[in-house]
Amino acid sequence: MKPFLLVLSSPSGGGKTTIARRVLQRRSDLGYSVSATTRPMRGGERGGVDYHFLSREEFTRRREAGAFLEWATYGGYLYGTLRSEVEDILASGRHAVLDIEVEGARRIRETFANSLHLFLLPPSAEVLVERLRGRNTERPGAIRDRMVRAAEELAAVSEYDYVIVNQELDLAVTQVIAIIDAESRRVARQDTLPAFVEGLRRDVIAAAAELAAD
Repeated sequence: MKPFLLVLSSPSGGGKTTIARRVLQRRSDLGYSVSATTRPMRGGERGGVDYHFLSREEFTRRREAGAFLEWATYGGYLYGTLRSEVEDILASGRHAVLDIEVEGARRIRETFANSLHLFLLPPSAEVLVERLRGRNTERPGAIRDRMVRAAEELAAVSEYDYVIVNQELDLAVTQVIAIIDAESRRVARQDTLPAFVEGLRRDVIAAAAELAAD
C-alpha cells in the first residue's frame, strides 16, 4: 500500500490536534508530523513533541533553504511542516498525519496529489468560543482575532475531501479512523494490487483451460 498524507484542518479550537493524537494512539500505521512554530511554548508543551519551537531567525533560515513543505503565518507567528518529518514517516511505510491550517493545507494539496484532506467542524459557534476562551493562554484581542480567522477558514470546507462535526470526541476519532481505512483500500493506493490481480487472472485462465481440456 502506498502511504499517504492525512491533512487535518479546523479553525483554532476545532480539535484537530486532540483528534490527531487520539487517532495516533489507536493506529500503528500512522506517524505524526511535528510542525515547527515561532510562537512561545505553552505550559505542558514539549519541544519536538508538540512543536519544534524555533526562533523567527531560525525558521526564516530553514524556509529559505527549502526545509518546509508548507508554511503560513497565524496569529502573528510562523508555522510550517518540515520536509524531513514527512519524508521520514513515508519512508517507514506509514501514513503521515499533519494537523495544519487552511492556508498550509492548500500548499500541501498543490504538492501532494495523493494527500487526503479532512476538515473538522465545531458543533456550534458557542462551543468554539468556549474552547478558545478555555485555554487561558491569550489576551482577549488575540482570541477575537482567532474568531475572525475561524469564520474565514470555515468558508474553505468545500476544498476538503471529508468533513466531520467534532461534537463528541470519541465518535469523531472513530469516524476519522473509518475514513483512513476506506481510503487505504482505494485501488490507486494499493501498489501490490496490480501484480496480485494479474496473478489471479492467470490462475483463472489456467483453470478454465483445464476444464476445456476435460
